Amino acid sequence: MTEILEKQEEIKVIIVEDYKLTRVGLKSTLNEYEHINVIGEAEDAQEGIDIIQKLKPDVVLMDLGLPGMNGLEATMKLKEQGSDAKIIILTSHERGEEVIAALGAGANAYCLKDISPQTLSEVIKNVAEGACWVDPGVSSAALNFFPKPENVSLIQSTEVQDARAQLTERELEVLKHLVKGKSNTEIAKELIVSVHTAKAHVCSILQKLCVDDRVQAAVKAIKENII
Repeated sequence: MTEILEKQEEIKVIIVEDYKLTRVGLKSTLNEYEHINVIGEAEDAQEGIDIIQKLKPDVVLMDLGLPGMNGLEATMKLKEQGSDAKIIILTSHERGEEVIAALGAGANAYCLKDISPQTLSEVIKNVAEGACWVDPGVSSAALNFFPKPENVSLIQSTEVQDARAQLTERELEVLKHLVKGKSNTEIAKELIVSVHTAKAHVCSILQKLCVDDRVQAAVKAIKENII
């Protein structure tokens, strides 16, 4: 009876992280806690989604800066597919807008990678039980992105209009595919253009939105309701 109870209380975890050393370290550390069992790992988002669908973990540790499809896009895909897994973003990204976008995409917690193993184990336990958690290191920055009551609708409307005005209709279409996690090759296939053309559109979008990468572009598109 005791063995059955322990198995029921065990939290099954999958790690999605592109750095092998980080994955190995996390797996070794977390498996030291009796209530946690790391049952799988993946080095990119698509592999992670496939493993999550197959093994059905309780909790997923998801990096944001993954190659190809980023962690934000992967989280959105998992939620769209009806996954019951709780998503904990584990990243070095500290921007408040990324925190808001991650939670908006369906993440249940946002942790920085300098979190202590003990705290991470407690976050995993609490999130598995239904709690939400934001790392103290980014909570203040995230709160700054909540609008004040005065003139909220006017500010949001103006910002969205400005962002949309900078992008062509084609670029807005590309941005929609980018947010959905499509690669340049997939975007090219959808729009019936060359991969080079798709890549050029993505580069133009990054420049016009004043962001550094696809993750930030997706974050801005979601946060500012550009699409």
